[in-house]
Amino acid sequence: MSQESPTVSVIIPCYNQGQYLDESVGSILNQTYQNFEIIIINDGSTNPETIKILKNFNQPETLVINTNNQGLAAARNHGIKVSRGKYILPLDADDKIGNTYIEEAVKLLESNENLGIVYCEAEFFGEKTGKWELPEYRFPDILIKNVIFCSGLFRKSDWLSTSGYNSKMIYGWEDHDFWLSIIELGRDVYRIPKVLFFYRKSSSSMATLMKKEHSRYSYIQLLKNHHKLYIKNISYVSFKVLFLFLKKSIIFIRNSEIL
Repeated sequence: MSQESPTVSVIIPCYNQGQYLDESVGSILNQTYQNFEIIIINDGSTNPETIKILKNFNQPETLVINTNNQGLAAARNHGIKVSRGKYILPLDADDKIGNTYIEEAVKLLESNENLGIVYCEAEFFGEKTGKWELPEYRFPDILIKNVIFCSGLFRKSDWLSTSGYNSKMIYGWEDHDFWLSIIELGRDVYRIPKVLFFYRKSSSSMATLMKKEHSRYSYIQLLKNHHKLYIKNISYVSFKVLFLFLKKSIIFIRNSEIL
């Protein structure tokens, strides 16, 4: 890796997804902005193919770090801790980014000191294709539902000011939790109005496998981790939860034998 301090550190946790690394890392190497480092965290992979790929992985500006299996949140934190960049871009091992994403995001972060999160529009690829129709970020809407995928750029200094990714989010939502931590710092959020992130959709993805009881657990953890933020916005949260409850109840009644 280069001895010059990079502007952006791309953090890629990898657990048994080695077959996708050439594609994900390739999307970084093809960036129009080239002052970056790539840190792959082998999070205790057990798949022989992945172990072999990572052992022999040799790409420019790329470091592979082997750890015991700790989970996604801890793997990201480990990579960020050893990173040298001013800005951080998390990227899952099976996803990829458009070739101007880093350049456009860095320009925005450099021009606005209070900008804390830069992300973009997204598309699916893999088992499902097409636009990922996510509403644009608004506060306090994000207290109810996350609309920012994991691969947004943020400042390492902000990560240091928070507790990082929370390992208690064992069923996912660690991204939602972390974005709330940055928002609590008073930072702004901006979405680039372009598709520059590509999310691999598969039957084995975490979002697909997440069960309802896991969602309930994760939401309770959000409330615990950010109780001051939720209490400050309790009137909005209470109204939104009541609205969603009534909406689900109406749908249930319409689909039942009551009518």
